[in-house]
Formats: sequence, structure tokens, C-alpha cells
Amino acid sequence: MHIVGTAGHVDHGKSTLIAALTGTHPDRLKEEIAREMTIDLGFAALELPNGEAVGIIDVPGHRDFISNMLAGIGGIDAALLVVAADEGVSAQTREHLAILDLLDVRHGILVLTKKDLAPDAAWLELVELEARELLAGTSLENAPSVAVSALSGEGITELLELMQTVLAETEPKRDLGRPRLPVDRVFSMPGFGTVVTGTLLDGSLSLGEELVCLPGGASGRVRGLQNHKHKVQKIGPGFRTAVNLSGIERSAIKRGDVLCRPGEHRASRLLDVSFRLLPDAELSLKHNQELKLYIGAAERLVRGRLLGAEELKPGQEAYLQLRLDEGVVAERGDRFILRRPSPSQTLGGGTVLDAHPQAMSKRFDEKNLERLAQLDEGSEGDLIMQNLGQLLFASRADLIKKSGLPEAAAQEAISGLIEEGAITLLKPEGSRNREIIARSSDWQSLAAKVLEALEAFHQANPLRAVMPRENLRGQLGLNREQFDLSLDKLESDGALVQRGTGLALQGFSVQLSPAQMALAEPVLAEFEANPYSPPDRAALVLRLGEELSAGLAAAGLLTQVSDEILFSPKAYAQMQTWVEEEIQRTGTLTLAQFRDEFKTSRKYAAAFLEDLDRKGITVRKGDFRVLRIVQS
Repeated sequence: MHIVGTAGHVDHGKSTLIAALTGTHPDRLKEEIAREMTIDLGFAALELPNGEAVGIIDVPGHRDFISNMLAGIGGIDAALLVVAADEGVSAQTREHLAILDLLDVRHGILVLTKKDLAPDAAWLELVELEARELLAGTSLENAPSVAVSALSGEGITELLELMQTVLAETEPKRDLGRPRLPVDRVFSMPGFGTVVTGTLLDGSLSLGEELVCLPGGASGRVRGLQNHKHKVQKIGPGFRTAVNLSGIERSAIKRGDVLCRPGEHRASRLLDVSFRLLPDAELSLKHNQELKLYIGAAERLVRGRLLGAEELKPGQEAYLQLRLDEGVVAERGDRFILRRPSPSQTLGGGTVLDAHPQAMSKRFDEKNLERLAQLDEGSEGDLIMQNLGQLLFASRADLIKKSGLPEAAAQEAISGLIEEGAITLLKPEGSRNREIIARSSDWQSLAAKVLEALEAFHQANPLRAVMPRENLRGQLGLNREQFDLSLDKLESDGALVQRGTGLALQGFSVQLSPAQMALAEPVLAEFEANPYSPPDRAALVLRLGEELSAGLAAAGLLTQVSDEILFSPKAYAQMQTWVEEEIQRTGTLTLAQFRDEFKTSRKYAAAFLEDLDRKGITVRKGDFRVLRIVQS
């Protein structure tokens, strides 16, 4: 469904025109009807000659209600710029057109209303000429025009046909699979509870879905969905939507809030934006000036931090960082308007470049200005690279979400960057879901840090076979998944090996010096002399010290089976062979049988058999052990 919004000066006939087109007068407030002036947003629907249903948003024309106008105009597909034939262009005609231009509304129709009140045809031509001069250089420069009389119906059929033609040229609303509904109205209905309305963006909503209201955080479920009084089970992006909510009180929602699924969007109090100051602005824009931001249906007080310039003169463009008094839900590519709070005046507008900057930026930081320029003007691949630079390591889903690109376009850009070698995919072989993405330069930097850390550890601890994994993770500052996938890739690349809870450089082995071997040989001789009841670790440490004792096991000269028990590799192999052959011969083995065979104590027998269990060679079943291969 397409959405069309009206724009134009107060009392130029917008609401009367909508009534003539739809049969419904959009003014719904008693005060509006009494004053014959739209104060708040009005809504109606019509059917085009081809049968397409179109939603209409009627906005206030009076300058005192510009904020209400801005709450509804952001989600439209096309605009009807209304100019009264008997009066011509007026103050709010100019301001509304400036707003449409800043919001980049490129489809519309110039509608000359009150045709019946024009003195003659020549006067009507002059009014249209004046309006055409106003449209020149704006996003609606090439908009077609039609003159109508809402009272007599003259020109209404032609207007409907023009609307059909113009709307056929509009692009479909993007569907990112992450719906958000900027709330422009909220009310309660007896027997139903809380109802909100807005124009749905970026995804679809369905009955029963859990939603959260941001920035407040109240949550509830979709009890009912309507589009212009028609009940629906599901509704897609671009539609005027009424949502009946269960679990959220009316008092927990206000205009400007956003309904979305939990975890898919978050509010921000800092926005990086590109901004254009209107040519006819009365004053320059100063750094840290207090402003009013209008985005979606929200209105917020902000401080405008001017980046890369001391001041912005009328007609100039710059990057700003907006500090908001209250969080707002926005995404990259959203259009916005800035106005002066007092005296009230539209200053300009632009586009959100980064809805979640990492921090307040320095005003004249060249790297940050380059980043913003790339976000503003770069290709889809540039955008992916820029966002990945901020995220460092990211899942594909998080990267696509931050880019604000349609999924198909983002996936294509990511695939192209992988082929070019600009980004690196960290994904275990055979895995479908576990993967993270990094810029190749960032990955190479991380890989170098890992290998340098392992090299330094080996040099500082030559008698330790592995570096504890958690020691390294703490140095790198990665989360668990990022760390694990990074190590898996380095191992698959042949750079390191993973051994249990430790890591080592590929090819590293513990080598004892001649002096260390001289100290160790008498002890190793005792292990050979008493292979099944050798010295325990406490005795080993007492004679050789902690470091050299650990080095004997790390070098493979001893095999550790528990915290206290070690055997010579030769004795370990003999005992393992006997266990396997005995179980194969008799079917089971007890600890007592093992102890008696090797004439050792229960302490040594239990430690060895439990080590076989840990390695998956045997399985304990009560007092017996069987081979795992037999059990399977």
C-alpha cells in the first residue's frame, strides 16, 4: 500500500480536498472541526482507478503545528503540495516544500485547489508559474500539476489518474526483516485496550508477536492488526498500521516511541548525521547549538556538535553529531529535520549516517571525518568495510543490521569483499551457522598478536608445553566465540596447535638443556627401576623443583595421569596394552585385578585407570571396566 501526504499553507483546502477524494473528512478533533483547521494528523483511504488502495495523511498547515506535520510526513511515498488558486504561494507552502525536499520526497503532485475561486484562467496560470518557480531545484521540481475544485468535483478524476501514474514510479518499501513502527497516535478503546498507529517500516508484523516499546522498554503482544479499519493477520512495510496491544498500558507509550521486536533495535542518544542548512535560514549554525530534532514520529531536544567546521552558513552542508536529551530509535539512512526551538523555524535536515556511534567524537578528527564521508558517499562495499571497522569482529547478521542495507545487497557486497580478499571469514569447516567476519587487515593484526603472545610465552616458559587459553583470551579482549573461531582458523592455517585447555605454536616442543637433563637423569632412573610405583609428583618437586618437574612431562619424558601421579611413557604403554588385551580376553577388568597384576598400590592403579576412562579407552561400570569400542 502506498501512503500519500498533503502539504501546504493553512486554509488552502487540504482537508476539503481529502474529503472530496475519499469521502472522509480527516479532521477528527472537535476543535479542528470548530476552527475548520487541521491541528493534528488526519488519516483516510481511497481507491485509485486501477483498484489500488492508498492511504492519505493530512497534515496541519499552520506554522504552530509544524511539529505535528513532521510526525506524519516522514513515511510517505508521495506528496500532494497544495496551493490555493485564489491566494498562491504562502509562508507554509515554502516551509512545507523545504521539509519535503530535506526528506528527499521525490514523488508528488502540485495541486492547485479552489479553482472555482480563481478570477480567470490567466490568474490560474500565474499561480502555477509562481509555484513552479518555487519547485525549481527541489526534489519535486518535475512534479506534474492539476487544478481542482473540491466543491464542484472538477479535476478530481484527473488528480486520481495522476496519483496512479506517480505512485507506479515509486520504489517499494525496503524489507529488512526488522520491523519498526514509529508511533504517531496512541489511544485506548473500551474493550480493546491500548491502540497505536503509524507507518510500518523495515519489516512485517503478525498477530501474537511480542513487541517492545522503545525507548521506555514496556513490552506486550500484538492482539490485533488493522489497515484502515480492515483486520489483518499480518502486515508489511509501508502500510498504515493500527496495532492493538495487550500487556502495555496507554500511559507507557507516547508519540515518537517505536514498537519493534525485542533485541532487533535499540534506542540511541547519539547520532552521526549529514546535514544541510537551508539557503534561506536567517542565521548560521553554531557548534553545540540547542535544536529540535524530528525523526520518524519523534521530537527531541538535541545539541548539534558541528564537526570539521567552526560554523555552518546558510546553504552549506556539514557533518553533525547530535546529542539527544532522550533516546530515539533510528537507523542508517533515516531522514530527519532540525528546527530552531525559539523562535520556531525550520533550519535544515539530512540523513543518519551512524545511529550508534561508539563515542562522542573529536570535532576535527580527520579519521572520523573520513569515516563519515565514506558512510555518506561510499559504495555498498565501502559501507560494509566502514561498519566492520567499527565492529572489528562481527556476525554476518550484526554486520548487515549495522549497515542498514537490504539483506540481498549486503550479502552480495560481503561475498564480493571475501572474493577480493578485503575481508576474512572465520568459519569452522562444515559449520553452517558459526562464523564471524573481519577486515583482512584486522584479522592479520590479530593473528600476529596471537602468534607474538605465544612466542613470548614459549621464550619465558621454555619448560611448559602450552600457554593456558584463558591467559591469551584475557590479553586479546575477545568474547568466547570470537576467540574460539580465531584459534580454529589459525590451527587450520597451520600456525598453532590446540591441546586441551592450552595452546602452542606449531612445531614447538619442550627441550631440556644438558644441565637440566643431568639433574633429571637420576630421577628418571627411579621411574625405570620402579615403573608401576614410581615417585609421586610431590617427591619429584621436592628434588627437582616445580619448573623442571613440569618440564619432564611437557617434554614427553614422563606421562602425567593425575595431579599427583606420573609414569614413564614405557610403563604407561605396557599397562595400557595389558588392560586392552585382558578386557578383550575376559570381557571386564577390576581395579584389584590391575593392582595385583602390576603389584602396585590402589593409589597408582586408580589414577591410571581413571586416565584411561578420561581418554575414552575404557568405560567404568560399577566396579568393572570395559572397552569403549565393545560398549559402542
